[in-house]
This record gives sequence, C-alpha cells and structure tokens, in this order.
Amino acid sequence: MNIEQFENNPYLLLTPGPLSTSKRVKAAMLKDWCTWDNEYNELVQEIRSRLVALATKRTGRYTTVLMQGSGSFAVEAVIGTVIPKNGKLLVIANGAYGQRIARMAEVLNIDAAVLTFAEDAAIDLSRVEAALEQDPAITHAAVVHCETTSGMLNPIADIGRIAKRRGLVYIVDAMSSFGGIPMELNELAIDYLISSANKCIQGVPGFGFVIADKERLQQCAGQARSLSLDLYDQWKQMEDHNGKWRFTSPTHVVRAFYEAMRELEEEGGVARRNARYAENQRTLSEGMRALGFRTLLPDGLQSPIITSFLYPENGSFRFKAFYEKLKAKGFVIYPGKISHADTFRIGNIGEVNREDMVRLLAAIGEEMQRPAQYE
Repeated sequence: MNIEQFENNPYLLLTPGPLSTSKRVKAAMLKDWCTWDNEYNELVQEIRSRLVALATKRTGRYTTVLMQGSGSFAVEAVIGTVIPKNGKLLVIANGAYGQRIARMAEVLNIDAAVLTFAEDAAIDLSRVEAALEQDPAITHAAVVHCETTSGMLNPIADIGRIAKRRGLVYIVDAMSSFGGIPMELNELAIDYLISSANKCIQGVPGFGFVIADKERLQQCAGQARSLSLDLYDQWKQMEDHNGKWRFTSPTHVVRAFYEAMRELEEEGGVARRNARYAENQRTLSEGMRALGFRTLLPDGLQSPIITSFLYPENGSFRFKAFYEKLKAKGFVIYPGKISHADTFRIGNIGEVNREDMVRLLAAIGEEMQRPAQYE
C-alpha cells in the first residue's frame, strides 16, 4: 500500500461511519493529553453534559457514560450491565445490528427472545404486542433505530409506547442516528440510548456513549457480566472523580469529539444537520434512479443516513470493480449486507453536502457508460 499516494489523494468516505470529518476535527488531535489532568477531565464532563442536553430537555433525569471502543462495545456494556440475572430481553431485529444484540445476549448467557423481521420489512407492531402478551417474563426490550443493514428507520416512538405500557426497560441502539435525527428521550420513553463518536456527530472512532435514565442506571450496581464493560462502574467513576475514566481513555478522540460537537452547534443543531443529510439522501436517490438504479427500500421507510441500491438487472455488474473505479475518483462506498438480495450502500452522513452527491453521481454516470469493465 502506498501511504504517501493515499495522503496526497484522499477520498470521501460515503459510509455510515467511520465517515469523512472536517479539517478542524482532525486538527484537534494534534495535541497530546494526560488522562489525569483536570483540564482534560473537565472536557470529558462538558461532553457528558452536552450529550444529555442534545438528547433531552429533561436534563436532570438523564446522565451520560462514555465507553472505550467501537459502538458495539457500548451496546454490549448496556446489555451486559442493565439486565439482572432474573431479567429477560426482547430483541426486535430487522437487520444485522439487531441480530448482533441478540448474539451478545446469547454469549453473555442472558435470557432473550428474538422477534425477527425481514431486512427490508417494516416492524409489525402487532407482532411486538403479541410477543409481549405471550411472554410476561420479558423485562427489557431493545431495538436498532436506524438499521444500516438496509437504511431502514424503525418506529422507536411506537415501540417505546408499547414497552412503557408494560413497564419494560427500553434500550435503543441509535448508533447511526443520534445527532443526525431529532429525538427527545423523555418523549420516546427511552431508558438507555447508545451511540458512537464517529457517526452523526462527525467525530472519529474510539469510543461509544450511553445516555441513560439516572434512576435506572443507579439500580445496576453489581449486575455487570464484564469488568471492562461495566457500565455502572464506568459511570460511578466519572461521577465521583470529575470525568475520570476507569481505564486509559482515547484522549485524542475525545478532544476531536468535543470539536465535532462545537461544529454541530455552529451548523444549527440536529435539525439543521438532519436537513443536510436528508438533502444528500434525496439528491442521491433521485440521481441514482435517473441512472437506472433501484433503491432497496421505498421512500417511506428510508432513513437519511445510508441508502441501499440493488445491483442492475443486466447481470454484468461487478461491485468490486465498481468500488475500485469510484475509489480512484475519490469516493468510497459500502458493500451490501442484505442476505437475500445483491446490494451496495452509499452513506449520506459526515462532512458531506449536496455538491458532493452531485459529483458522485457524475462519476457513477461515467462508469455506467462503460459496462464492459464489469464483465
């Protein structure tokens, strides 16, 4: 691999994260930080407060825990900490990331029921109601908000109402949506919302975070099935020691995230960012349809985060060749993840705007005029 060539010819990441970040966010990582330093720990505390304020107006009810690792580490920290030994989890899954939650529960030996829907199908709320009716042992429910397997946006408000009618603890994996889609945790009845630094807030990879109902979290002492992923202990350490992490924190990533949060505020907040992402997605979908591609999902189920496209039906399309040609032109897209259809995905989030989508469409149009290369 020619690192110098890559650095001189960077590409735009059109993925659901990691994603393209601003020069300002990258520059924030040029200074080294000490994990014990008060200035750094106060930065952590400000990030925690800002995240709660981004999620709800009921700031006194919620708290934030930062957790080292990818977003999946944070999801597993929640699953492994908040469900007691006599609890039971309902996983509502219509994609790979919902199934990953189910797999976590299995590995952690947590009693779980999995309600599975097709990857390109909307969640049937009547089936959710029926599953809870048939199994009164269920104490917790978990769902993915934006299932990036397909680009589906799931009905977390409706599921939350069902969960709360039955007194369940409600867990939402908002990995790819938080910061890019407006939401109010209190109105959505969410007890634990999980996301990551390198998604819609447009930071870089290195930690995930959990915005939690404080009273719920306080009841979780001693329940964790892991030392490193003990969500309660991580929270208690940060609460009692002014933002100090239990183990070595990703200091450069934290500083970059703080800068990314400032950028989000300067852009006009989540509503304005959502509008930009939605315009990106609309421009992309309309342009791809004009080029002969079909979207996997109807517009009514489509999120503004990532879009799945079906392979052309002529049989000559080869994704790897298509990917490499676009990469050479400065665009990196994503392979598909649907089990029953040939698809590829294009992300609409990050430091990306409508003009970038127009340039991408022009590049795809040029490539599709030369189909022989995919034979």
